[in-house]
Amino acid sequence: MIQLESYLIISAIVFVLGIFTILYKKNAVGILMGVELILNSVNLNFIAFARYIDTYINGQLVAIFIIILAASEAAVALAIILNMYRDRRSVDVTKMDEMKN
Repeated sequence: MIQLESYLIISAIVFVLGIFTILYKKNAVGILMGVELILNSVNLNFIAFARYIDTYINGQLVAIFIIILAASEAAVALAIILNMYRDRRSVDVTKMDEMKN
């Protein structure tokens, strides 16, 4: 049986990868992928703790809520990215220093 510590180590690795992706990517789509990695690491923590604390339903409900939140966040973020590309012909976030030209 896999121990709780194994899940927590994998979750920490995914979280750190998400943080590095957000910090080092200049592309808006890459930053969005980093946010999704962070949300997935949180989901893994909730599911692991729910399994080992014998409260199966609570952790799974929170994980489903986070999946719904991530899907809506991705839809809004992609709409913003598409508007950035339409206005500036680039999704490089370092070039987006002002809201309106």
